[in-house]
Amino acid sequence: MHATRNKRIAITFGLLPAILIYLVFAILPILQSFYYSLMEWDGFSEMQFVGFANFSELFQDPLFWNSMKNNIYVVLASVFGQVPIALFIALLLNRKLKGLKIFRTIGFLPVVLSTVVISLTWSLIYNSENGLINELLRTVGLGAIAQNWLGDSSWAMISVLVTVIWQFVGLYLIIFLAALQNVPEEVLEAAKIDGASEWTTTWKITVPMIWDTVIVAVILCISGSLKTFDLIYVMTHGGPAHSTDVMALYMFNETFSQLQYGYGSAVSVVIFFFSLILIYVVTKLLGRKML
Repeated sequence: MHATRNKRIAITFGLLPAILIYLVFAILPILQSFYYSLMEWDGFSEMQFVGFANFSELFQDPLFWNSMKNNIYVVLASVFGQVPIALFIALLLNRKLKGLKIFRTIGFLPVVLSTVVISLTWSLIYNSENGLINELLRTVGLGAIAQNWLGDSSWAMISVLVTVIWQFVGLYLIIFLAALQNVPEEVLEAAKIDGASEWTTTWKITVPMIWDTVIVAVILCISGSLKTFDLIYVMTHGGPAHSTDVMALYMFNETFSQLQYGYGSAVSVVIFFFSLILIYVVTKLLGRKML
């Protein structure tokens, strides 16, 4: 009993630094955002309590609803783009292939690259004059399809979403590969002996056994999508005509460009609750699917 208590004390002291850092750099800023959202403040003058006036103004702003709509597009593209593609590639790579480590490294490379570098690179690819995409289209005789990909409001969001999907597929690829390594070989061998096809083994045995990992990946995908900022900021600055504006970028502009710190904090609070609601709904739906 004495040894167990000492072990618990040691674990508590071991976790204490991490807990303190999390409280200071994660929980405290969230609480501050709740407080500032009830204030009118430009960052310099004295704060004035305005209650829920910031939220009332926020919900009446069409630009906010436009940014939320675009954010939903990012979430949908990420969940239905990054996760399925990563799972498919992980299932292909979960075999004894030559050069497997090289493929894993190549797949994970976009994740470790700077988002600014990725944004600038893809901006060059989408360049309307001599970008790679338009040059390829002209080379194969499809020059009429060439577009101003980031300068046309009809194509800008689609172009950004392609980049978002490409950037983070590697992250979920590594997560799924790690999960697949824990699937017992005995179960798969037993399925083959019983005559199960590769397709049946994959979707009736392998995927259900890593379904909890899939749910975690979807949750990470949603939370990451709602924080999308730097990539869009560098590529389009939310333009043209706010066609690629997302909530984090809207919050940034209102807070630091318009010096409305209280209003910007209200936006961050809405993003916080919106992400919690989305994650709760998705967790319930995916959890129910496996029952």
